[in-house]
Amino acid sequence: MPLYSYQVMDKAGALGEGKLEAESQAVAVARLEKVGYTALEVNEIKQSSWQRLFEKKRSVSIGELSMFSRQLSAMLDTGIPLTQCLFALGEQMTNTYFSQTLLGISRSVESGASLSQSLEAYPEIFNALYIDMVKAGEVGGALEEVLERLAVQLDSEKKLRDNLRAATFYPLVVVSFSFLIMLVMLVFIVPIFSGFFPPGVDLPLPTRLVLMISDLVRGFWYLLFIFLYLVVVAARHYIKSDSGKNLWEKTKLRLPVFGELIRKTAVTRFVRTLATLLSGGIPVIQALESAGPSSGSDIVAAIAKNTAVRIQEGQNISSSIKDNNVFPFMVSLMISVGEETGDLPLMLNRVADFYEAEVETMTRGLSSLLEPFMLIFVGVIVAALVISLYLPIFTVLTQIV
Repeated sequence: MPLYSYQVMDKAGALGEGKLEAESQAVAVARLEKVGYTALEVNEIKQSSWQRLFEKKRSVSIGELSMFSRQLSAMLDTGIPLTQCLFALGEQMTNTYFSQTLLGISRSVESGASLSQSLEAYPEIFNALYIDMVKAGEVGGALEEVLERLAVQLDSEKKLRDNLRAATFYPLVVVSFSFLIMLVMLVFIVPIFSGFFPPGVDLPLPTRLVLMISDLVRGFWYLLFIFLYLVVVAARHYIKSDSGKNLWEKTKLRLPVFGELIRKTAVTRFVRTLATLLSGGIPVIQALESAGPSSGSDIVAAIAKNTAVRIQEGQNISSSIKDNNVFPFMVSLMISVGEETGDLPLMLNRVADFYEAEVETMTRGLSSLLEPFMLIFVGVIVAALVISLYLPIFTVLTQIV
């Protein structure tokens, strides 16, 4: 995304400057005007592809955002004015990008814009869920409580991401290690063995295949890298399309072991986010439309959107989500109980707690479950290459005997 430098003037006539990421110059100007600034000059910062490649990514982690929310809530609860809170937090942030962002938000609030309006200028940090919650807290006069809820929500999201990352880390490392072993053998070991075979000798098919692959890797490695790059680019382009995205979502949910983990993670995110939004006073339909995308699954987002439509037709949430195979029966049952008792957020939080524990248990057992399969996978690759190289020797010895 392009980076723009800007010079602005606030409502009090004070000048300010900074940097902003936006899709275009018009979008950058619109964001600045939306938070109460008058854009005097907005220019794109030209960067070469080489500079962008080695430029440190400007981002804010979930942990930093959670800490900011909790600290801002505590400071507001003590009676410190909002602008002073934002300025103080901006000054103490170790993340330079986040520090500059908070100082910019502080200036925006000081010029007369609300906190939610100021946050809208930084969608790469504060998503729609965060902004909607802050807006509800401002309207209801409970900004401190809403920020604390957001901190809890972000902590839960971080825990889920860490569990999912822990579950996929071991298989990725083993597969990468297997690929490295295979590459080393094809480049360095196989050529040594190929020198032992006399010219014109009739080699077994597996040996001929290994020697051919070795020659390709050593002689045309750059073509292989180009081919792999084109395959990755084409796959990413296809996955971004509607049909590709739909196919990828369905494939992920059908994966052995990991499919169930991904499904429970998506359901947990959706339920936890929905509970947070409803607790913050967001209307049910708006909460569903915001909670769906936050699940990280397009299928869950589509179910949430359909549920919002059916609620407008007079149905309730539990009856709307039970007609699919994504949400477990217990989710619709607990939601039904919450709707009947009038305490839906409490029930949703209990469901989220249950599935968070389920995901954590699955990730703990996943490594021990996959370890023997991964070892077998590595062993099969190495054994296949070694046997292919020794097969001619075994054949000659058999013929001699």
